Amino acid sequence: MKRSWLWLMLWSSALAAQADRAELFRIDSQALHYPLQYWLYRPEVPAGDSVQHILYVSDGAAYLQQGQMMAVLDQLILKQQIVPLYVVFVDSRDPDQRTLDRRHQQYLCNTRYAAFYRDELIPKVEAQLGIQPSRAERGIMGLSFGATNALCFGLMLPEYFGLYGLQSPANSQHLKVLRQEYKKRQGPKMRLFYSVGSRNDNLNANTALMKLLQQQGHQLTRVKVEQGHDWRNWQPLLDDLLLDLFPVTDSGNHG
Repeated sequence: MKRSWLWLMLWSSALAAQADRAELFRIDSQALHYPLQYWLYRPEVPAGDSVQHILYVSDGAAYLQQGQMMAVLDQLILKQQIVPLYVVFVDSRDPDQRTLDRRHQQYLCNTRYAAFYRDELIPKVEAQLGIQPSRAERGIMGLSFGATNALCFGLMLPEYFGLYGLQSPANSQHLKVLRQEYKKRQGPKMRLFYSVGSRNDNLNANTALMKLLQQQGHQLTRVKVEQGHDWRNWQPLLDDLLLDLFPVTDSGNHG
C-alpha cells in the first residue's frame, strides 16, 4: 500500500510539472451527471497571431505524463512544422476521486459521452478561446479505448470532427462492430492517422478497419510499428501524428 501511494505521489508530481503551462478546468456535466476536468494547452505564438485549430485528447492525463505531449507540441510549433493549435487534455478520472477512472464506460460509443462533448465541452472550451473552428480544423485523438472513442465519434459526431488520431484502437471485438457500422456510414470524409503495433495490439482487426476506411475514400495514413500495446509504441509516434494532421503548407495554412 505504501508503495502504491508513493507511486501516486510521484505520478501526480510529474503530471503537475508537465501541465504547469496548461490551465486546469472543471466542468460539471449535466449529460453525464458527474464532474470532469481538462487541461487546456495554449500555444506560444507571436502577439496578434490567431489560432484556429484545436485537438481534443482522450486519456489526457496519460498523454501529458507518459506521452510528454506538451513538449512535443512546443517543439513542433516552435520549428513551424505544424500549425499552432489549442489542445484539450480531457481526464477520464473523477476530479474529486482520482482513483475512479470512468474511461471504459465513457469510451465505447457512449451516447451520453458524445452529448457531453457536443453540448457542453466543445461549446465551453471554444467560447473560452473565442474560436469557431470548422470540422477540418477540429481533431480528436486517443489510445487504446481512447482511440476507439475517436472512431465512435466519427460515427456519432461526424459534423464536429474532421481529424482523427488513432493509436492502437482496442479491442478486436469492438473493432469488428465498428467496421460493420462504418460499412453503413454515409458521412463526410475524414482525415486519419492510424497506427498499430505488431505485437498484442489487435493487428488483424485494425488492419481490416484500415482497409475499409481507405476503400471508402478517407484520407488515411497507416503506420505499423514493431511494438506492442504500450507507450514504447505510442510516444515516439506523437510527432508523426501531429505532423500528419496539422501540417504547415507553403502558404502557412493547414494542408
